[in-house]
Amino acid sequence: MSDELYTLEQLSERVADLLADDYDGQRSGRVRELPNGRTIRWYTTIGLVDRPLATRGRVALYGERHALQLAAIKKLQARGLALAEVQERLLGATNAELTVLAEVKANVAVDIGHGRNGDAPEPGTVTNVVPAFRIDDTVTVVLDGVTRNLDHADIAELTTAAAPLLDALERLGLTPRKERR
Repeated sequence: MSDELYTLEQLSERVADLLADDYDGQRSGRVRELPNGRTIRWYTTIGLVDRPLATRGRVALYGERHALQLAAIKKLQARGLALAEVQERLLGATNAELTVLAEVKANVAVDIGHGRNGDAPEPGTVTNVVPAFRIDDTVTVVLDGVTRNLDHADIAELTTAAAPLLDALERLGLTPRKERR
């Protein structure tokens, strides 16, 4: 996970980058496509997004976890979830879980590390970074121990090879029912 800090404006841009793939926007005209500064401050006030990591003068600074939280919020809202339902899903979510909820695509680093004695690492500490990619609306593959970065051809081949797994998950009732459009 990146140690980079973002201002509110930069955080909004980072969320837009995370949502660049496979994001059709919001169904409701009452929900913003992307969060602006005012929305981010409100989400922080109601506890949906963590408080800023630091401040420089009067400027709040945010990290990658904040971007993942906001991307997850927008993806869940796009599925039609009310803000209260989004809050329930995000409560206590790890960075890896946020990455899955945000449906972040190919080779986005996910912090799944643990600190000493198996407890959670200190904020901002990355102990084990792995690539992850989505193969379906409900399944994300996390690869631990890969020897190189994945390219689009790798992801396409792995996604095709995962078809029997997706069929088995559906047959066993381990995935949510597909919405009919």
